[in-house]
Amino acid sequence: MRTSAWSPALCALLLSTAAAAQTGPLLRLDPAPSEPLRFIAYGDMRFTDPAETEHTNPNARQALVRQIAAEKPAVVLLNGDVPWYGGSKGDYAEFALETAVWREQGIAAYPALGNHEFKDCEEADCLENWWAAFPKVARQRWYALEITPRLRAIALDSNAALVRGSPQRAWLERQMHELPASVDFLFVFLHHPPTADLQREHTDHNPRPNERSLGAYLRQLAPSLHARLIVCAGHIHNYERRREGGIVYLVSGGGGAHPVPVVRARGDLYHGPGFPNYHYLRFTLAGATLRGEMMRLADYDAPLPQDWRLEDTFEITARSR
Repeated sequence: MRTSAWSPALCALLLSTAAAAQTGPLLRLDPAPSEPLRFIAYGDMRFTDPAETEHTNPNARQALVRQIAAEKPAVVLLNGDVPWYGGSKGDYAEFALETAVWREQGIAAYPALGNHEFKDCEEADCLENWWAAFPKVARQRWYALEITPRLRAIALDSNAALVRGSPQRAWLERQMHELPASVDFLFVFLHHPPTADLQREHTDHNPRPNERSLGAYLRQLAPSLHARLIVCAGHIHNYERRREGGIVYLVSGGGGAHPVPVVRARGDLYHGPGFPNYHYLRFTLAGATLRGEMMRLADYDAPLPQDWRLEDTFEITARSR
């Protein structure tokens, strides 16, 4: 095929993929936050017309947005499935409308790509919609974000290959190799989880070989890193927490999408009885400690939900220098 026959969107996709395979520019928050600081992580919101109430709960979704704004975080990290249909400009417009309070308060949101970002559109067109909604990601499918010199985040695209030899994996390996010694905490966020409670029902949400390959790489790497690793995924519309190989793994998929019960395995450190788990994760970095907290919305079906409960807490301590 001649280059002249390619659509502008396809050209943009190819160029962005080639750029992402290289060591691209490190994104930074502007203005840079001071410590101690707070940031938020969560996913699976499915922003769309509020008349849609079967596949997403607009009442819970909007309550989460309001409460996150009240937290006044330095940044919000979204682990995918932000829109219900990635091919719908209307869904991204609804996201912009419902999260206007974040922008009014100067709260930046940085996303990872989920599977719904590629729903009902060709891949190149899906990415154009996503980049239009999130111009700060600089037309990258995966990227690194410096929150502070001690705290860095890496957004991965679990729709693309993460196995050894893939462009994304090669990029990630370079990021790890070049990680500054100043980084005490490395927060990796993506949509599909590398590890989770295995289910006999809803098996399509069980970890896939693509992400399991990533998990194996991270477990092998973790002992040699100064930075503590935290991996936060979504896709499962619930909350899970585990520690494996010195890595904290989180599933935070309670952003508003239709909730899914899970049968919790022994390795899951969270055994709260509540369901559904509409929630967000609140992180506080102070000194040598990164504290994580799961904030659950208990009265999600109230006209104006406001019953927030601290359902899980954990701490990660930086390695000594």
